Amino acid sequence: MKFSHFTLIIIVLIATILFAGCAGEQAKPEQTDLTVFAAASLTGALTDIAMEYETMHPDVRIITNFDGSQALRTQIEQGADADVFLSANTKQLYALRDQGLMENATIGLFAKNKLAVIVPASNPAGITTPQDLAQPGTRLVIGTKDVPVGDYARQILKKMGNDTAYGSTYTTSVLNNVMSEETTVTGVVAKVQLGEADAGIVYETDITPDNRDKFTMIAIPDKYNVIAEYPAGVVKTTGNKEEAIRFIAYLKSEQGKAILAKYGFALP
Repeated sequence: MKFSHFTLIIIVLIATILFAGCAGEQAKPEQTDLTVFAAASLTGALTDIAMEYETMHPDVRIITNFDGSQALRTQIEQGADADVFLSANTKQLYALRDQGLMENATIGLFAKNKLAVIVPASNPAGITTPQDLAQPGTRLVIGTKDVPVGDYARQILKKMGNDTAYGSTYTTSVLNNVMSEETTVTGVVAKVQLGEADAGIVYETDITPDNRDKFTMIAIPDKYNVIAEYPAGVVKTTGNKEEAIRFIAYLKSEQGKAILAKYGFALP
């Protein structure tokens, strides 16, 4: 089959365009999936941070796994696919570090939090102060002793019980009123919101603009409160170390700090 000189030029041009298009598609960077294991108390803030990060980095998809920090630690110990770990206390992340499961140079604090007592907006038990948690028949829900929010709650109750203002029987009386122990702080919030408990001990950041009308928050005096420290770190087995480092850097950047502050977190 013979082609005219003009036809050959057209064919060459079309082939060049098609080749360039294929090359362009091949040149597109592959999407990186970055899996972030994060304490349940970070759900709102981290969801927003992940969305902002993906907007800035279209070739990255953030996959989040929210749970109690102790559960996330166990999952990582058992070989779960995680790139970044954001814990609600240093205990769980440092335990992984001590087992050689974290990139030590990447570990650092990125946020702080405090605890508070919450009651339903209707407050059927008439609880207005932390002292009221010791009233007989009060239905209290807290975290398990292994989840950070439960550990912090017990530290607070012990401090109060050691103060004559509360009395030596205070701690025991309050713990006797515990009707449920949850493995995540979101579980504590849900129990109170559903009216299954008269009160719960949670993080101050668990009261958000979205649920503020459903609860009354009772402050815990600073002398008894505990400052919850949130560390971040890259998991040793990650296949995306550089991207994981960049994500933690964003978490600590002015943009990341602004989102954390919007959700009530204090900065380290």
